[in-house]
Formats: sequence, C-alpha cells, structure tokens
Amino acid sequence: MAGIEYMCGFGNEFSSEDPRCPGSLPEGQNSPQVCPYGLYAEQLSGSAFTCPRPANKRSWLYRILPSVKHKPFTLVPCGDLTENWDEVEPDPNQLRWLPFTVPKSTDKKVDFVAGLHTICGAGHSKSRT
Repeated sequence: MAGIEYMCGFGNEFSSEDPRCPGSLPEGQNSPQVCPYGLYAEQLSGSAFTCPRPANKRSWLYRILPSVKHKPFTLVPCGDLTENWDEVEPDPNQLRWLPFTVPKSTDKKVDFVAGLHTICGAGHSKSRT
C-alpha cells in the first residue's frame, strides 16, 4: 500500500482534479460564469435547505454535460404495479407471500422496471392522499 495518500480529517472540505485536465477546478470560487474546458458547474446538496451554513454538506461537480440533459418523459407500462387501492379489499388475516415467478431464460426479457411488483400501499399515489 505504499504510495497511497489519504485525505485526513473529519468534516473537512476536499477537492480533486483530473490530472488529464489541469486547471479544470475553478480557483477561489465554486460557480464561475464560465467554467474551464466548457464544463457545467452543479451543486449536489446533502443537507436540508434550512440547515445552518456550517452544517451544510455539499459537493460541487463540474460535468461535461449538465444533469438535466435527458430525453423527454415516456410512459412505461405499470405491469405488476398497482396504485388504486379501491380495487383491493383489505385482509386482516396473517398473510404469507409466495415468491414471485422468475421468468425462464426462454421467456421475454424483463428489465428492472418491468420486474417490479407492488407489495403493499396506502392512499392514492397520484393525488398523495
């Protein structure tokens, strides 16, 4: 493990820069009007909006493309997910769930979203009631 340098301290602020792009980290400011190399400055916050400034935990990211650069929303079929609890009668008995069926390798391919199943819920997901 020789040659490894660790950033020591707890609650300190650190910065790192890609050695292939020297000068890409802005000096003395977080969000310059024009970032070096045409990068986009974005702040990722891990703190509540109302927390005191010294307790603010955040990261400044300098990206090649902004995180908001994505394709327009397209509706995905819900499959085995349900949102209308009026269709389901409550059952006060103890229940045991059998495992969901695992598709065979010869079946149609299932991605992550299509493989989701509703286990339980309350209220209406669209109106949040």
